Amino acid sequence: MRLSRSLAPVTVALALVLCLPYDAMSHVRAGDGKPPAPRLFGAACRTTVSGSHVVAYCHNPYVDTDRVRLHIECARWWDIDTDSAPVDAGPAMTVRLTGRCWKDVASAWVSHQKAR
Repeated sequence: MRLSRSLAPVTVALALVLCLPYDAMSHVRAGDGKPPAPRLFGAACRTTVSGSHVVAYCHNPYVDTDRVRLHIECARWWDIDTDSAPVDAGPAMTVRLTGRCWKDVASAWVSHQKAR
């Protein structure tokens, strides 16, 4: 009788541990108390300006798809600034983005967005 009373709390504790969801168990096993590291994201882009033309190559080395866009600001007040259509750079993929101004380019950059 005494043996069954001493095993009752152990049995209940074991049942509770076995009923925990898998995610909860993975945090228990980690043991360091730190949240999981964020996933790396973002394509590396190389932009070249040649006269009034802009070309950007973006390579995505990560698992998540990066939706990239080329933005061009023209130097002249009468020249129209442009934004390219978004292009999805999938895992291990390189994409090419192009654009231009009529005259001179003031600046060009690439924006990044996680594709869902």
